[in-house]
Amino acid sequence: MADNDIYDVAIIGAGVVGCATARRFALAGLKVLLIEKGADILSGASKANSAILHTGFDAPAGSLELECMQAGYDEYLAIREARNLPLLETGSLVVAWTEADEARLELLEAQAHANGVADAHRIGRPDLRALEPNLADAAQAALRVPREHIIDPWSPFLSYVIEAQSLGARIERSTEVSGGEFDGQFWRIETGRGQFLARWVVNAAGLFGDTIEKAFLGDASFTIKPRKGQFVVFDKAAAQFLNSIILPVPSERTKGLVLTRTIFGNLLVGPTAEEQQDRTRAAVSTPELEMLIAKAVEILPALDGMPVTATYAGLRPATEEKHYRIRYDPDRHWLTAGGIRSTGMTSALGLAQHLLRLYGGEVTTQPAAPTMPNLAEHAPRDWQKAGYGEIVCHCEMVTRREIDAALDGPFPPRDFGGLKRRTRCGMGRCQGFYCMGHLAELTQGRLDEPLAVS
Repeated sequence: MADNDIYDVAIIGAGVVGCATARRFALAGLKVLLIEKGADILSGASKANSAILHTGFDAPAGSLELECMQAGYDEYLAIREARNLPLLETGSLVVAWTEADEARLELLEAQAHANGVADAHRIGRPDLRALEPNLADAAQAALRVPREHIIDPWSPFLSYVIEAQSLGARIERSTEVSGGEFDGQFWRIETGRGQFLARWVVNAAGLFGDTIEKAFLGDASFTIKPRKGQFVVFDKAAAQFLNSIILPVPSERTKGLVLTRTIFGNLLVGPTAEEQQDRTRAAVSTPELEMLIAKAVEILPALDGMPVTATYAGLRPATEEKHYRIRYDPDRHWLTAGGIRSTGMTSALGLAQHLLRLYGGEVTTQPAAPTMPNLAEHAPRDWQKAGYGEIVCHCEMVTRREIDAALDGPFPPRDFGGLKRRTRCGMGRCQGFYCMGHLAELTQGRLDEPLAVS
């Protein structure tokens, strides 16, 4: 058996954790294999989130989640400018709507300070009205967390994969893992596209993390309990009415509904928290969407009658326990990062650091820092520069040059979802109604599932 046929580590799952981990291990000089069953990265739980860069102010004290969130936050800020990754500086407000809510703000402030978020502070009604004059009159007070912001939810992780690939990592998409066998030295990994050999396995399979553990190790250390979150995206005109991320006082079960601007210029409300058995299908439902709209209007009355651009749903890999589920089995060369829920986007870089430490490696290579195209509405877009060719998606002002760059780039999309996440095409008011035919022509022969030409 030749050494060049063996990977140092195989990572199962190319969600936010898998992509960040592939980059981190590649920076340690290791030969990395990243395996994703979807047609593109971020095609599972990671494709649907609220894109908030969390400080960890309300995370469990002393938890691994807090450690990874804050390490990930710091690393993201350290590397984002070199990669042209946007940051919409909003801050967040945990708003008290009742006297009971207001009474809990003191405890939440103390928790934030204990977690190292020293700039979190309570504000009264006058300061809250000054910051957010359009909030409903019932808003009484808030905990202000100035360093919570909005980021692009997809481009950072694409940059991590491109960087890992430039360092020699192999990324296999549309490749489902069925099982594996460890002989004391190597894992023989069975997939729908043949076998792969690796010295170590990192399980970052998200919604299927427990089934991967059972298939490889014979037992699972946790049970995934899929939790669906539905979202409503209001038209871009709504963004003018809000400056901050609006959070409720959290409960034991959920952080609750968030009202926030997006990096793409819209206003977002969600998610719901609905338990279900199905791990693959996250359908939207009219009663829940109507509830989200009503709740958004209750918080921000100016949204009454505001058009809705889109609705969507995603699944979060919740487990029977709230904390991150890390399994480290050095005898069997195994690592699991499971139960990574809504904070995973922020903590991904920190989790990657933690997993590499458990593995026993350290970064030996200077980051490559690929420059990403800007998708943020508050920064200059490609259509504002000469020579873009044509506007393909008029709702989102996506240019032909951006489409071509995505299709011809170092890690091109394999499906329409991947193209949307790289360019914003089809994400606007018409949801692709007007541009789909042209996109089908431009992507002909380039996607695993061709777009239908109407």
